[in-house]
Amino acid sequence: MQLTSQKNPLNKILVVRNDKLGDLLVSFSSFALLKENLPNTEIHALVSNYTAPMAEMCSYIDKVIIDPSNETQSGWRRATSLKKMLKQEQYPVIISLFSSFHVGFAAFLAKIPMRIAPATKIHQIFYNHRVVQRRSRSEKPEHRYNQDLAEYFLSKKQIAPIKSIKPPYLQFDTNIIVKLKNEFLHQHQITNNPLIVFVHPGSGGSARNLSTEQFSQLANQLRSSRPLCIVVSYGPNEEEIAKNLYQAITVSKILYASKEGLEKFSQHLQFADCFISGSTGPLHIAGVLDRPTAAFYTRRRSATALRWQTLNSENNRLAFYPPESAEPEDMTSIDIKDAANKISEQFLKK
Repeated sequence: MQLTSQKNPLNKILVVRNDKLGDLLVSFSSFALLKENLPNTEIHALVSNYTAPMAEMCSYIDKVIIDPSNETQSGWRRATSLKKMLKQEQYPVIISLFSSFHVGFAAFLAKIPMRIAPATKIHQIFYNHRVVQRRSRSEKPEHRYNQDLAEYFLSKKQIAPIKSIKPPYLQFDTNIIVKLKNEFLHQHQITNNPLIVFVHPGSGGSARNLSTEQFSQLANQLRSSRPLCIVVSYGPNEEEIAKNLYQAITVSKILYASKEGLEKFSQHLQFADCFISGSTGPLHIAGVLDRPTAAFYTRRRSATALRWQTLNSENNRLAFYPPESAEPEDMTSIDIKDAANKISEQFLKK
């Protein structure tokens, strides 16, 4: 079936998700959806400089474009800077999963024929295809809102039935991961072939989180028929909280600093038997790898467990949050003993 005229072939599509790490990661299923249904079309991703290494790892993205605009510039200047790149690429389609003024204005100025975005905020006027989503209501996962935009485009191109893709959405060669795991355990003198549980206490400032005391109580109460090793991981600006947690854990433990970039960190997470954290970027890395995750969320409408659901399989997800009787962001109200029991039962009975 011919999707476009010879004059304007659908040789490539630009998909925009140029905000934070977790936001990009929950869009991986949308990239997979587009690539699976349009195998002969190049899928380009416009992302931020910080998240570009993560986008480079996604096999469903053919080309990564770093947003050339500077956040310190005015919206007009940012749009002008981006417009030059868009005109050079001559994209027939742009799908903005995340709507921002400078991207919408740049796409309009570049005269991209088909411009798709959520019908939200004033800059929706720059798009000629707008999808009503009401994301502020948080009625479904962010990844589902993203996929709705991709599916809207595919339906406009009369592609049916639309093929879906199951997780994982990111995967490294098994031989590389086995070797890395063996080196990691040898380096830390761990010899009893334990189940490896990553606990990541940092939040990157993105959401309320458990306290150090709660994380340590959780780690110390995990149970398994096999030996367990708790890996306390941390990234930039998270060293203090990670070291405090490490000292409070009384079982077998490792302190792991992610200093070799997102790819190496992601490879470490692929051999995790469980990943535990608040609602933050590393949680979503574990999600796209389809690792078992236990996540702690608030009930604030824009940050709920439903809205920021990870992309792993349903049986690989556990979510905990304050009960209805507590304040939406009162993380102290979460029953840590109950959480430890559920995590142990679902992920550690191997």
